[in-house]
Amino acid sequence: MQTWQMQEAKARMSELVKRAQAQPQDITLHGKSVAVVISRETFDRLSHTQNSLVDFMQRSPLHGADDVVFERDQSPTREIEF
Repeated sequence: MQTWQMQEAKARMSELVKRAQAQPQDITLHGKSVAVVISRETFDRLSHTQNSLVDFMQRSPLHGADDVVFERDQSPTREIEF
């Protein structure tokens, strides 16, 4: 990953973006990494939304089954001293 100082990145933005197509580009400010420029393809791949819990449960083979019974634990609650 190539590192760019902020002022250099601003001055050479076109080159920075072109190089980001091949590999991520690190931008520093006062010697500390503050940003990374990546290609759109990489961004889309990394930010691809995962399915929600609801989607997962709706794909379950038990979805819509009315005969599923969940047993509740009937043991008494524990005593707590204050």
